[in-house]
Amino acid sequence: MTPTEPATLAPADQGAVVRPPLPVKMVIAGGFGVGKTTAVGAISEIEPLTTEAAITEVAAGVDDLSHTPAKTTTTVAMDFGCITIDPTLKLYLFGTPGQERFGFMWDDIVEGAVGGLVIVDTRRLDDCYAAVDYFEHRQIPFAVAVNAFDGKVEHSLDEVRWALDVSDGVPVVVFDARERGSVRDALLVVLELALARTEG
Repeated sequence: MTPTEPATLAPADQGAVVRPPLPVKMVIAGGFGVGKTTAVGAISEIEPLTTEAAITEVAAGVDDLSHTPAKTTTTVAMDFGCITIDPTLKLYLFGTPGQERFGFMWDDIVEGAVGGLVIVDTRRLDDCYAAVDYFEHRQIPFAVAVNAFDGKVEHSLDEVRWALDVSDGVPVVVFDARERGSVRDALLVVLELALARTEG
């Protein structure tokens, strides 16, 4: 073919089928006000679905707002968003509610997920124990993502690992729930962990 001739598809390419990306479910979990809704909103390529409700005086008396005084709403069911990683893979993200009183929803939200990202706030690690225990007991691959509130964390990653008593096989990373690239990198850690689990 000379440079002036139009390019044509080879016969073998004419029957090629473009496949849609493989859908993969991932859960974003953690305690109250740690940044789950923020993370889903930062990374989602669609307008995220949220189930935010106003924090009432009764709820404010139950939920610890001392570290999130400006927080006026809370997730009462789940957050949902999605992101296409590449032409072959699309992540569907499900954020859990953080309060223990909504824990009865977790089994339905987590069903079918390849892994989870547990977001923690180092100022109140106690809030994430329930999420860590949940994934450990169900043997679902997960990573711990320490949210860098105000650009800093209160404790080192080794201290966080020790405090949470997670195994060496559980990645512990720092990320910023507001930054798209940072959330992407944390999710990729979970994907790699889930892939290694299937290959093992």
